Amino acid sequence: MTTSALTRAQATTWRNALFVIFALCGLGMASWMARTPAVKDALGASTADMGILILFLASGSIAGLLVSSHAIATFGTKPIMAWALGLGPLGVIVAGFGVALGTDGFWVVAAGLCFFGAALSIADVAMNLSGAINERMLGRTVMPIYHAFFSGGTMLGAGVGALGELLRVPILTQAIVVAAIIVIAGVTSVRFVQHESVGDDPADADEPKGTWRDRLSIWRDRRTLLIGVIVLGMALAEGSANDWLALAMVEGHGVDRASGALIFGVFVTAMTVGRLAGVRLLDRFGRVPVLRGSALLAIAGLLIVIFVPVPWIAVVGVVMWGLGSALGFPTGMSAAADDPRSAAARVSAVATIGYLAFLAGPLAIGFLGEQFGLLRALLLVLVLVVAAGLASPAAREPRIR
Repeated sequence: MTTSALTRAQATTWRNALFVIFALCGLGMASWMARTPAVKDALGASTADMGILILFLASGSIAGLLVSSHAIATFGTKPIMAWALGLGPLGVIVAGFGVALGTDGFWVVAAGLCFFGAALSIADVAMNLSGAINERMLGRTVMPIYHAFFSGGTMLGAGVGALGELLRVPILTQAIVVAAIIVIAGVTSVRFVQHESVGDDPADADEPKGTWRDRLSIWRDRRTLLIGVIVLGMALAEGSANDWLALAMVEGHGVDRASGALIFGVFVTAMTVGRLAGVRLLDRFGRVPVLRGSALLAIAGLLIVIFVPVPWIAVVGVVMWGLGSALGFPTGMSAAADDPRSAAARVSAVATIGYLAFLAGPLAIGFLGEQFGLLRALLLVLVLVVAAGLASPAAREPRIR
């Protein structure tokens, strides 16, 4: 699809700006998550306490998602991304300050993560919607590449966290540096993002915008809910690794903390490779077969990590887990945006369902981990990945594009 209002060069520059924005979001999240063992020690927190902290992060994310479609309808994707990237990283700095306070800083960390989660989730919906429109402008599959850049950002973030652990860099110092990078690079990149209206059909230009009730009605759509199940299962497969993998490898497989951070880096590297390779797979085989194969691969990897006690074999399972988790979220976002008329509302709804993995998942895994160990707690992830595989037909491409 092309438009006279947008040149090919502008569409490409828009795409490249989104690559940077996706990567920065991954950097911000992973640089924090890679330091969770150190955070746990500094706060004197239990596994269940860490689940509460992640719950605050997820709660902020859910709040952001619930207002995202209305905010985008009011202000547009570009201003929303500028706000989120300009102010959201302050939450990481607040969380880092809480860690510096030691055992007295638990609720400061919780508040900082809640704010950061809200900003990041609003940016998430805006950049996915902008990416879906840009994908249509370019006329080829791009969404997995956007998410590959997110994974690339998480790779960089995991490396920053591992290096910070090895060099004993204070978490507050790391947070300030990472936040500054996100604000400067993010706000600069947003300048090159186009307004989402460039993808509108001229015939629809005079149609009134939907009301908030219209946007909420998308929740009654069966396809929206089933795509949400896909994203829910695969988001938990991805998010549980972000939240718990480093700690699970330390406590469940007996590796040291630096190795745990590096193994988390192995996971996000596998996800990045899966997303880059997945573009060709999706174009050749379609969404449904790729999603089914992804679910099977993630299930096999999880089983190895959970039940095989040999650390290096568990790392092989981590690679399979990462590859299997790679395409679920971006493919779900593309499917949610198939109809341009309801794209913002449906992307917001699907993302909200997916982020339930980040709301209920951390608390549930933390509770189960306290009772049975973190590795056994990951069986919950396996069950939801099975559900995602079963729901994959809902993401089938429309017959007429």
